[in-house]
Amino acid sequence: MSKVHYYVDFHVLQTVPPSCVNRDDTGSPKTAQYGGVTRARVSSQAWKHAMRLMFKEIFEPEVLGSRTKRAVDLVAKKLEEIDPGCKAQAMAKKALENAGLKLKKEDDSTEALFFLSDAQAEALAKLAAAGEEEKQRYKEALKEQPSVDMALFGRMVASDPSLNYDAAAQVAHAISTHAVQNEYDYFTAVDDEAPEDNAGAGHLGTVEFNSSTLYRYATINLGELAKHLGEDTARTVSCFGRAFAMTMPTGKKNTFANNTVPALVYVTIREDQPVNLAGAFEEPVWSDHGYVKASVKKLSEYAEKTYEEFTGEPLLALVCGGGEEAKDLGEKMPLPKLLNQLEEKTKELLGKTEEV
Repeated sequence: MSKVHYYVDFHVLQTVPPSCVNRDDTGSPKTAQYGGVTRARVSSQAWKHAMRLMFKEIFEPEVLGSRTKRAVDLVAKKLEEIDPGCKAQAMAKKALENAGLKLKKEDDSTEALFFLSDAQAEALAKLAAAGEEEKQRYKEALKEQPSVDMALFGRMVASDPSLNYDAAAQVAHAISTHAVQNEYDYFTAVDDEAPEDNAGAGHLGTVEFNSSTLYRYATINLGELAKHLGEDTARTVSCFGRAFAMTMPTGKKNTFANNTVPALVYVTIREDQPVNLAGAFEEPVWSDHGYVKASVKKLSEYAEKTYEEFTGEPLLALVCGGGEEAKDLGEKMPLPKLLNQLEEKTKELLGKTEEV
């Protein structure tokens, strides 16, 4: 019997007021051309970074990783805990070199950002403290016990592809469901200590911004995730869903305070392939009285058509928010209940996969 594959798709519609959550190299809010018009865009990297920050609140520290050029420092810290007073920095450097990583001579940093789990850093430290000389043992320590975020988002090591992890999760760039035009805010700052006869501003400036209703999409390959996380997979999927739904990239947050929550969260589990529903908005939404309701309606209609003509219905379809326009998407419930049901269904399906 062929192996069964399951995919969890997360679809979010979220309205964002004037903001600049993700800037390009000129300081402008990122945009993209889609359907012949300019859309607001927030990169997947920006949202994944926000999610990893929330992971620190909802996961235990020992199951997370760090993406850093200072892997030597992480291993050295573990060595100091194991053997206080040892030459931790030198031993950590040798351990990572034994594992196959290339380090810069001037500061012992890696040539590129390296994803290292807490468990992997500890395993390397234990090998170094025990005086292990076999390099293969160090390499194995870097390949085993990946962190939750590493299993989800992957690890790429150009100098040694054997250390790579395929990402179990994919996150799309968020785009607005409608056309946008960036605007400029001209602002002044007053010098509180300026003399009374000086009516000028202490500082002048501009900041570029836009506002939008975003369509956001992410998917998880359950089999790929379970391969690395085992029985922790179901909880990880639920926590991923919470972080994807409830985070916001932090660009210019003090300027705009754009801390909104989703208008719609739509989660499905499929056994054929992931299905991004961005095509619902290839023809942009046009409205002079708000975009959320029209966007939910277009998403619902497009999903129904896609399932009917191409993919078939998902195994599970759960909905939070969206109003009357979302009534045909799936069973409606508050987000905590949705995430609990998602976790339980994931456990059930992974059990069936193991039987196969």
